[in-house]
Amino acid sequence: MEVFQLFITASIPVLKVLLITALGSYLALDHVNILGEDTRKHLNTVVFYVLNPALVSSNLARTITYESMVKLWFMPVNILITFIVGSILGWILLLLTRPPAHLRGLVLGCCAAGNLGNLLLIIVPAVCKEKGSPFGAPDVCRTYGLAYASLSMAIGAIYLWSYVYNIVRISAKRGTQDSTQSLVRSSTPNEISCIEPLLSSKESEVVEENANHYALPCTIPEENAKMTTSGKIKQRIMMVFGKLNLKTIFAPSTTGAIVGFSIGVIPQIRKALIGDGAPLRVVQDTASLLGDGAIPTLTLIIGGNLLKGLRGPGMQKSLVVGIIIVRFVALPLIGILVIKGALKFGLVHSDPLYLFVLLLQFSLPPAMNIGTMTQLFGAGEKECSVIMLWTYAFASVSLTFWSAFFMWLVARV
Repeated sequence: MEVFQLFITASIPVLKVLLITALGSYLALDHVNILGEDTRKHLNTVVFYVLNPALVSSNLARTITYESMVKLWFMPVNILITFIVGSILGWILLLLTRPPAHLRGLVLGCCAAGNLGNLLLIIVPAVCKEKGSPFGAPDVCRTYGLAYASLSMAIGAIYLWSYVYNIVRISAKRGTQDSTQSLVRSSTPNEISCIEPLLSSKESEVVEENANHYALPCTIPEENAKMTTSGKIKQRIMMVFGKLNLKTIFAPSTTGAIVGFSIGVIPQIRKALIGDGAPLRVVQDTASLLGDGAIPTLTLIIGGNLLKGLRGPGMQKSLVVGIIIVRFVALPLIGILVIKGALKFGLVHSDPLYLFVLLLQFSLPPAMNIGTMTQLFGAGEKECSVIMLWTYAFASVSLTFWSAFFMWLVARV
């Protein structure tokens, strides 16, 4: 295939995302004020509790079966590798830049979690329709492409809402605790603060409201001031387990993924819900109808948030540059090595479209739902807008380049 044709094929899906994002930014302008800040927050809540779970469950139920799960077993492992490698690179970035406490979870999440659902659901079918695509007949390519993208979205949602969600939540609360402790210390310089946070159990409330629940400072007795190393480790472990709320692991998108898997792999339930002759097909059709609104809604929201990033506060340039290097340079290069190794050892089949999706999972910009998390906790929201602005701006070039390169690479397999 000609290089120019590859770039044209790869650029069309990216341009679609950019157009919807630009519309979202326009609707968020002050003189338009259709997609204002309050509107975006309400839409985020609707997407979080309704549209995303419907999208995940309906796509999985329709395209995933037990046989396809056996064939695609490496994809969950591949996505886990992206999270692990991204987390390691993000941790190195934290050591080098030393951001404030309330931003550490945001930076780590942006490095670890890519947009594994929405962009793939747009890019893969669009690539299949292009004449220069190396993936065969457009209809067959689209059917399998949606299955791969749906599985990617479901697995990504499980990792995102069980791992990144808790990281951002703990980091936001840690930042609130640190700021409150600093305020108490500055107001009581002759006392040693021993503040114990009494955090609210409602995860959807703004984290700043929890500051009202802190106990008053007290003076630590001198004999208890020194703590052994084992005591400190035990205290740290207890703090981590105390802050982890297992209920948050089963976020709506995760629950939707479990429902979709159950419908897809259990024949009796699948026959009742999936197909033109299924007696309960209206349930599946309703979920699909709701899910269809998730992608454009999320893309419009990110467009409005990107506009806020232009007006956002100053931020460490090293953080933004570091995240861009991690997501668009380091991870794609590592991904090529991972997929080449998996292909060599027979861990994946040589379907070019499947390999293309696996490679693409390493080169995506940060997940849009990280912005939803920062809005839910009220910590790092403006900084997240700045990060999203620059990462998605660079993604328009990076995704086009890597998509074209990956198509050339898998065509030679």
